[in-house]
Amino acid sequence: MEVDRKGVNEERASGTERNDGCCPTMFESNSIVAYQANQNGAVPGEQVKKDENSRRGNWGNQIEFVLTSVGYAVGLGNVWRFPYLCYRNGGGAFMFPYFIMLVFCGIPLFFLELSFGQFTSLGCLGVWKVSPMFKGVGYGMMVVSTYIGIYYNVVICIAFYYFFMSMTNLLPWTYCNNPWNTPDCSGVLGTYRANATLANVTAVVSGVTEMVNRTKRTSPSEEYWRNYVLNISDGIGNFGEVRLPILGCLAVSWLVVFLCLIRGVKSSGKVVYFTATFPYVVLTILFIRGITLEGAISGIKYYLTPQWQKILDAKVWGDAASQIFYSLGCAWGGLITMASYNKFHNNCFRDSIIISVTNCATSVYAGFVIFSILGFMAHHLGVDVSQVADHGPGLAFVAYPEALTLLPISPLWSLLFFFMLILLGLGTQFCLLETLVTAIVDEIGTDWIIRNKTIITLGVAIVGFLLGVPLTTQAGIYWLLLMDNYAASFSLVIISCIMCICIMYVYGHRNYFRDVEMMLGFPPPIFFRICWRFISPLIITFILIFTVIQYKPITYNDYVYPNWSLVIGFCMALSSVICIPIYALFKIATSDGSTFLERLKYSLKPDPSWGPALQEHRKGRYATGGPEGVEVRPLKEELKEKEPEKEKEPEKENKDDIGLTIQGSNGSTLNTTHSA
Repeated sequence: MEVDRKGVNEERASGTERNDGCCPTMFESNSIVAYQANQNGAVPGEQVKKDENSRRGNWGNQIEFVLTSVGYAVGLGNVWRFPYLCYRNGGGAFMFPYFIMLVFCGIPLFFLELSFGQFTSLGCLGVWKVSPMFKGVGYGMMVVSTYIGIYYNVVICIAFYYFFMSMTNLLPWTYCNNPWNTPDCSGVLGTYRANATLANVTAVVSGVTEMVNRTKRTSPSEEYWRNYVLNISDGIGNFGEVRLPILGCLAVSWLVVFLCLIRGVKSSGKVVYFTATFPYVVLTILFIRGITLEGAISGIKYYLTPQWQKILDAKVWGDAASQIFYSLGCAWGGLITMASYNKFHNNCFRDSIIISVTNCATSVYAGFVIFSILGFMAHHLGVDVSQVADHGPGLAFVAYPEALTLLPISPLWSLLFFFMLILLGLGTQFCLLETLVTAIVDEIGTDWIIRNKTIITLGVAIVGFLLGVPLTTQAGIYWLLLMDNYAASFSLVIISCIMCICIMYVYGHRNYFRDVEMMLGFPPPIFFRICWRFISPLIITFILIFTVIQYKPITYNDYVYPNWSLVIGFCMALSSVICIPIYALFKIATSDGSTFLERLKYSLKPDPSWGPALQEHRKGRYATGGPEGVEVRPLKEELKEKEPEKEKEPEKENKDDIGLTIQGSNGSTLNTTHSA
C-alpha cells in the first residue's frame, strides 16, 4: 500500500493524474483545492499559493521582513540628526540616556507593534477590531504616514538631483565663480584656475585666510543649495515657479517606489536585499576614507568626548527619548503593516530586538562617518568643529557636500554619499506607501481590490506625487520643514500613548499576554509586561510634556515663519489626532444599546472577528469566533488535549485503503480517503 501511495503522490507532483478509482477525479481535486484555498484565505478562483495566508500574502522569508524593517527604521534621521544631537548633548555622555530609553521605551514599543500586527495579519486599520471605538487611532496613523510620505519623497528627490549633478569631473559647488554665487561667497578652495598649480595653492591659502577673517561667510555649497537648487523665495507665501529639475527628480523617485512595490511585499522584499544592506557598504567606505584624513580624530573626539554634567539636564533625556521614539518609526503604522505579512508563529520578539539594536548601532556608526569628515574640514579651515557641524538638510546638502570637495576624486565620494541617502530614504518610503495601500485594501477587502492591489498602489503613488508638487516650488523648502516639524511631532506621541492604553487597559493586559503566548509559544517576558503597562506609557507622557515645554516657533536660518503658517502647522498636527475622538463618537452613536453607557460598553468590546486571520490558528477562546465571554485556557492544556488526537491518527491511516495527504500552502494537511 505504501508503494501505491508513493506512486500516486509522485504522479500528482509531476502534473499527471490517473483516474483508476484510487485517485480523486478532476471535480474532486478542484473541490480539495477550493477547500484548501478557503482554509488559508485565498481569493476564490486564484491558484493556491505557497503563502500561509494566500489572500494577503506573506514575506518570502524572515530575512526579507527583517531587512525591510531595518530599512524602515534606519532612515535619513540616523545620518543627519543623531550625530548632531549626540555632540550637542554631551557627546559620549548622551549615549547613556539614549540606550536607557532604547531598553525601556524603544524595544518594548517596537515589540508591541510587531506583535499587534502579526497576531491579526491586518494593517493599521484592521487591527482595531481589538476595540472598535479606537479605530480612529488607525486613521491617525494613516494621516501621519501620508504627511511623511509626501515630504519624505521630496527629500529623496533632492538627493537624486545631487546624485545626478555629481556625475561630473568637478562638483558644481566647489568654487565661487558660478552665475548663482554672490560677492559674500568664500570657498575653501579659492577660485578655480585651470592648469595653474601654484596659483591653486596660493588660492587655497588665501581662501582659508579670507574665510577665517570674515565675520560672515557664505560657502559655495550653501549658495548652490539656496540660489541654484532651490532658488529659494523670500517667504513661505511666495511660491514662485516650480523647479522643473526637482519636479523631474520627484517623478523619478515616485516611479522607483512604485516599481519596487508593484507586487507588494513580494517585490519590495527582494529589493531590500540591496537597499537595506548597501548603505552599510557605503558607510564603511566613507568611514575608512574619513579616518585616514588629517583632523578626523579631532572630529571624532568632539563627537564622543563625554560631558557628564549634562546627564543631569532634563533636555538631554528628552532629546534621547524623542530620538529613540521617532527613529524607530513608532506610531506611524508601518511596523504594524510590515508585521501583518509575517507568518502567525514568527518570532517577532527576536526580530524586535535585532531591528531596534541595529537601528541604534547604525546611528552611532553614522556619527563616526559624519564627524570624521567634518573634523577634516574644520582642520582645513582652522576653526572649531562646532562651527561646521549641522543637522537636517543643512548637513546633507550643505556641510557634508562642501567637505567632500576637499577630497581627491570628490565626485566619486559625492556619488557614494548621495546614493546612500537615496537608499536610506527609499527603505522608509517603501513602508510608508505600503502602509497606506494595505490599510485601504484591508478596509475594503473585496476580491477585486485584492487581485488589483497594483492599481491601488499606482493610485496612491500618483496622488502622493501631485501633493508633493508644491514642495518643488521656490517656497518648497519652507513647507517641507513646516511639515517635518508639525505633521509628525506630538501627534505621534499621543497616538502611541493611546495605543498602549487601549491594548493594556481597555482590551486587557492579561488577554493580550495570552494572545502573544498563543502566537509565539511563550508569554512575553516579565520585563516587557512591566514596560507595556507602566514604564513605556510614562516615558511617552514624558516625551509629550517635554515636547510641549521645549516648543519654539519654527525658523529657517534667519527667516521667521509668519503666524498664519504656524496655524497651518498646528492644523496638520491636530488633523491626525482629531481622528481619534471623531471616530470614537461616531462608533458610540452607531453601536447597539438603548443608553449611552450600553453603546459605550459595546463599542469597547472586541469585534467578533478579532483574532488570528486563519481558521487553523483560531484556537481556545477564538474557536467560537471571538473572545467575548469565553474563558481563556492555558496553552499547555490545549497541547495536552492534542496528544490523544495525534495517537488516534495512525489508527485512522491503517483503516483507510488509500489516504492521500495533500500538503496545504499554510502548512495544514488534508486527508482524503477513497475506497479502491
